[in-house]
Amino acid sequence: MRFAPLNSAIFLSVLALSVALCAGAANAQTAQHGISAFGTLKYPADFKHFDYVNPAAPVGGRLAVIGTSGTTSFDSLNPLILKGQPAEGMLRGIPGDGPTLLFDTLMTRAYDEPDAMYGLVAESARIAADGSGVTFTLRPEARFHDGSPVTADDVAFSFDILKREGHPFLRFPLRDVTRAEILGPYEVRFVFTGEETRDLPLIVASLPILSHRYYADREFDKTSVEPPMASGPYKLADVALGRAVTYRRDPDYWGWHLPVNRGRFNFAEIRFDYFRDRAVSLEAFKAGTYDLREEFTSKSWATEYDFPAVREGRVVLDTLPDARPSGVQGFFINTRRAQLADPQLRKALDYAFDFEWTNKNLFYGLYARTVSYFENSRMRAEGKPDAAELALLAPYRDQLPDAVFADVYVPPVNDGSGNNRRALRQADKLLRAAGWQIVEGERRNAQGTVLAIEILTYEPAFERVIAPYLRNLKRLGIDAKLRQVDPAQYESRLENYDFDMAISRYAHANTPGVGLRAFAGSKFANIPGSRNLAGIADPVVDALVEKIIAAPDRAGLHTAARALDRVLRAGHYWVPHWYKAEHNIAYWNKYARPETAPLYNRGIIETWWQTSGTALPADTATIDNKGTP
Repeated sequence: MRFAPLNSAIFLSVLALSVALCAGAANAQTAQHGISAFGTLKYPADFKHFDYVNPAAPVGGRLAVIGTSGTTSFDSLNPLILKGQPAEGMLRGIPGDGPTLLFDTLMTRAYDEPDAMYGLVAESARIAADGSGVTFTLRPEARFHDGSPVTADDVAFSFDILKREGHPFLRFPLRDVTRAEILGPYEVRFVFTGEETRDLPLIVASLPILSHRYYADREFDKTSVEPPMASGPYKLADVALGRAVTYRRDPDYWGWHLPVNRGRFNFAEIRFDYFRDRAVSLEAFKAGTYDLREEFTSKSWATEYDFPAVREGRVVLDTLPDARPSGVQGFFINTRRAQLADPQLRKALDYAFDFEWTNKNLFYGLYARTVSYFENSRMRAEGKPDAAELALLAPYRDQLPDAVFADVYVPPVNDGSGNNRRALRQADKLLRAAGWQIVEGERRNAQGTVLAIEILTYEPAFERVIAPYLRNLKRLGIDAKLRQVDPAQYESRLENYDFDMAISRYAHANTPGVGLRAFAGSKFANIPGSRNLAGIADPVVDALVEKIIAAPDRAGLHTAARALDRVLRAGHYWVPHWYKAEHNIAYWNKYARPETAPLYNRGIIETWWQTSGTALPADTATIDNKGTP
């Protein structure tokens, strides 16, 4: 669809009506330089920069990294829609959890606070006392890359088109944002519906701002290889479709003077390289083809980084701590499949996975088993529910299994020898209780149907993990197979729920909220492209998600999340994998970083700088950290 900018007559009419409707509410609010879910802010209105940056860091040089999004290629420069696989660096994977190099937002995250955001395009925000909306005042100096101003019209247009046609991870959280009202050229109000509006100001503050004028004669909902019009600190400089994408720091970026940008985005050039194979990508790193990689394969980290450049100090091996919830990674079980609908059967699938052997023999003991949907956080349930959790769960007692009110479910623990007969015997009992008996060596139900399960993946490195698991499943009489497809087909099949079991990973925010609806909500179980891979459709889960969204403080949020964790773990919707609360990083020794690291982000792209090596590009070598020649 094509969209025309508002003409002046329409704009004035909208302006007059909006002012009349909203003046009272706006006057009742206090402008704030930042917002957070529970109203607490670390930084005062006159802060100079974030504590985890070096405001005197030199600007220039290059950072070339391997992509961390889990994809091995890209075919689109439109990151705003479901179609296509966009290049990395264009848009945040989780709204508010950067970095995005191209698109500015109304506010930007502080990575040493759980969820606080501070003014970027918006100089201030006024949240209605009754939670019915939020009003942003924009900075008149904000500009798109073509020099045109960023106005309330652009913000309203961005909201409208993203809510109608944007990617599900952008569209779904906007369900309870009813409209964007233009109050003036640089003032816009978002109106909310319902009572659970705590997170909505943060969501709309993190939406990418698009140019209304740019899309007047362009198709929004089409994949494209044309660089989009944006307003952020970098511009697209070079694209080798499917292989590499390069961004160049814009010395004329309008926002270098802002406190939220001081000491950030110090590299003159950032490049993301793509490789079809992890082994090939590691060899390319050793050869100096690119500068930094995060190693996700434990075997590689333990055995393949003793090469001359490391021994000579030219390559640095480092571990960065991570205080965020560790993420939800595992074999997700598609409960939409009739044969996988029984939770007892799904529990048996968990008993068949021998994590201890896998960790000892394949991962060199580097991981811990994930047991919770909120691992590495205070939202992880432990033992029996406490009084506060029971108060939330008790109204649903007749809808929940007794296991929810006992010690929370924890996957079986084996001795690491590979002899997990006890766990497999328990899995056999569970399968029999679910109606699946052994008939002539095959697991069959009363109708004689063989229990067949296909595990979908696109990543060859996972074969060594899946193969032992398949052997255990086959020992149980299950016709278990591995199906490896290319990344594009994998994404398509996940988006359309065309799988039995699939490996995926999702990260929860430090302050989970409306995003949980798309991860576990009934209304999203059959919407293509949602994060509800397992097809969870449980009214109790829905109710507890709403309790999290409505939590009045962080303690209440933690209690509600632990209650939800118990219910989800009792539902056996996945076979959880593993985690480590740190990042294994290797980089060529020509970079420095601030003394203080951000708690909730690696901070590499945003806060590191180059100290030696590649010469500074001529057009940015004389630009200081504030963007001033």
